[in-house]
Amino acid sequence: MAEHELEVEIVAEDRFVWSGPAQSVSARTIDGEIGILPGHSPLLAVLGDGDVVVQQLNGQTVNAHAEGGFFSVDNDRVVIVAGAASLEGGNSGQGAA
Repeated sequence: MAEHELEVEIVAEDRFVWSGPAQSVSARTIDGEIGILPGHSPLLAVLGDGDVVVQQLNGQTVNAHAEGGFFSVDNDRVVIVAGAASLEGGNSGQGAA
């Protein structure tokens, strides 16, 4: 992983959804919208129902819809574990390595 990127993983209770490097992640928590950039302090939040937007290093965007779960940030690693999650549009399940 490069110095100024995030390692992102999105999983649902029953399956893998997406993973890959990114420059930013935004999601809805029960306390409101949150945006994460590299270097963010550690965080654990409860996910609300809504969109997760991952801005990949290549400029493309991954959009997923998540329903409940947890949002964790630690050492530029973002893990989203949702009760249910699905990719929107034609996003692939694996980001660029």
